[in-house]
Amino acid sequence: MKVIVSGIGASPSYPDIAAALADVRGRIAAACRKAGRDPAEVTLIAVSKTHSASRALECVAAGQRHFGENRIQEAATKWPELRQSTPELCLHLIGHLQSNKAEEAVALFDVIHTLDGARLAEKLAGEMSRQSRRLPCFIQVNTGREAQKAGIDPGEADQFITACREQWKLPIVGLMCLPPVDEQAAVHFAFLREIALRNGLAQLSMGMSDDFESAIAFGATHIRVGSAIFGARR
Repeated sequence: MKVIVSGIGASPSYPDIAAALADVRGRIAAACRKAGRDPAEVTLIAVSKTHSASRALECVAAGQRHFGENRIQEAATKWPELRQSTPELCLHLIGHLQSNKAEEAVALFDVIHTLDGARLAEKLAGEMSRQSRRLPCFIQVNTGREAQKAGIDPGEADQFITACREQWKLPIVGLMCLPPVDEQAAVHFAFLREIALRNGLAQLSMGMSDDFESAIAFGATHIRVGSAIFGARR
């Protein structure tokens, strides 16, 4: 697969990926310095959903290794060929996962960020056992209690974390959230951190292009950045 140089004809909507990636990494380093953290503690996930394989390949060529996709079908058409040439790539599922897609998700992805219910937990446990693949899982918490969003209700989070660990024996590594767009994200980052701390979970998947510096200040270990790297969605 040939690398397409993005610097030619780049625009604010579709920026030069290498330059954009360098800028985001610089912002991560600055946010970590301000928070007294080591930048190595923060994993940057480049959210390549809706962007072409050639744009993803430019990001790989610029040194990025962690990528996030929302949809299994899109990821299945984009990443297998890319991973042949760069096997160390790590693919994160950051979109809603239906339980009937668990088999495909376990086969294709390396990390699941959107575990959000008992039925899905049961299916993932079965598929991980069947495929002999133990994927680290983040439990998605609906910190804003928004009816249109997936995620475990905060009041049920502790019980669900325990069930995932003890009943389904899933490798739960942390929590994930998507704050409401009309509320201060920092409040939700702090709330998610509290739930994680009382359950002994060290990893937090939170923060996107507009608010990842704030997320880093509240302990984010994984930030999901799309438009600041790739530009507007296609």
